[in-house]
Amino acid sequence: MSTNESFMDRHHYLLRRLHSLTGIVPIGLFLIAHLTTNSTIVWGAINKRAVDTLRAPDGVVEAGQAGELLARQVGTFQHEVSFINNMPFLVLIEWTLWLSIAFHAVLGIIYARSGQNNMARYKYGGNTRYALQRLTGYLGVLFIVYHIGTLRWGWTFLQPNGEPWSHTHASSTLAAALRGHAGAWSIGGVFVALGYFAGVTALVFHFANGLWTAAITWGLTITEKAQRRWGVVCAVLGFALMGAAWSSLAGFLALDYDSAREIEMALHGTPAHSMLVDTQPETGPVLSTQANAPMHAEGEAQ
Repeated sequence: MSTNESFMDRHHYLLRRLHSLTGIVPIGLFLIAHLTTNSTIVWGAINKRAVDTLRAPDGVVEAGQAGELLARQVGTFQHEVSFINNMPFLVLIEWTLWLSIAFHAVLGIIYARSGQNNMARYKYGGNTRYALQRLTGYLGVLFIVYHIGTLRWGWTFLQPNGEPWSHTHASSTLAAALRGHAGAWSIGGVFVALGYFAGVTALVFHFANGLWTAAITWGLTITEKAQRRWGVVCAVLGFALMGAAWSSLAGFLALDYDSAREIEMALHGTPAHSMLVDTQPETGPVLSTQANAPMHAEGEAQ
């Protein structure tokens, strides 16, 4: 072995496999769980138990004026978010995930900058996937930093509405963050929504395609036939995750902010009929509640 070899060259075998492994565990598993959780804003409509916690003082289920389907969707998503934020060792889980993402991203950038694709000369499917894997990796890193920064670390200066996401009012504040305004769209919100669409699309492709190449890296799919079969599995998983990602994004973008907030207030023990409107000549109607429930809380894991 040459003494002039770099650290990357000396440990190429180990680093390649660690890079591949972290893309699956914990990053890939978290992506699956995260998209499944977010998509409850759509498929939560079938969860009838979600409205059981929406009870007025007399014990009657109350979904306000929002409609029972919306109450199920918001209630299901809020339940999942609350469960995540009450998990034991959450901080350790977060740091494990963040360090894994950082490790995977840094190595990925090094490999992408040192590799060469030959798409200009050979426009085959494998070359196209290789180029897209690099491109979606770069885009995915930028999106993850923005996503975590704004929704977890409270970087409100990067949000058009300038207000933090709240895990206690998960649906309404996420809708506001995506649209750039609580009740309507803003120009900044359009760019945020387009950025989210591009970001989640890039991450899903990067994971599904990376899962296929990981099997080759680990020597699990040696033959061409095995690679084709595994490719079908990865494609099916990719389409399923893409559907979850796009449907959840559409669900939050189309969410009625006021109705979602009404449901969230009821979930936290402030029923809709206790909401008041205080008139202030300087600013117009300002929404308040008898319980003075906090409208926003510090950002937590999303």
